[in-house]
Amino acid sequence: MRLPIAISAVLVASLSFSAPVISQPPPIQVAKTPAPSSLALEQFKINYRLWRRQKISNYRYEFTRSCYCLPKATEPVIIKVRNRVTSSITYKATQKPADAELFKQYNTIPKLFDIIRDALIRKAAKLTVQYDPILGYPTQINIDYNSQIADDEIFLTISNLQKTN
Repeated sequence: MRLPIAISAVLVASLSFSAPVISQPPPIQVAKTPAPSSLALEQFKINYRLWRRQKISNYRYEFTRSCYCLPKATEPVIIKVRNRVTSSITYKATQKPADAELFKQYNTIPKLFDIIRDALIRKAAKLTVQYDPILGYPTQINIDYNSQIADDEIFLTISNLQKTN
């Protein structure tokens, strides 16, 4: 009976001599948010100046937001601005007044530019903006503030902007 124990001890001892040396694991690499693209910043500046040069104070536009938020906040609305102040927000489908509180961040074109500026300052993980080539206002804004967090993305669509009297 001692022979199997002796053989086991020899096998265990021999394995320990040939065991690989355990190396230190590589340091953990943390993904860093990239610095804002100089191209995105330059496009922002050019289009913001173009919008301001238009001196449009009365206008209307259709606005749609896609996000993980209340359903009423994602229905398309028509936003009317008079003398640079929001005068009404109505649901496009029903023409009924929308809850203005749901759209207060997006209810003028300058506020939409503020959203883009904020994403640049916060160094959003992803920022994609399309601008109207003539008037300079943003027509699409897609932001993912942190690629490691689910459901923080927002997608904004601005269309059919019309100057009004």
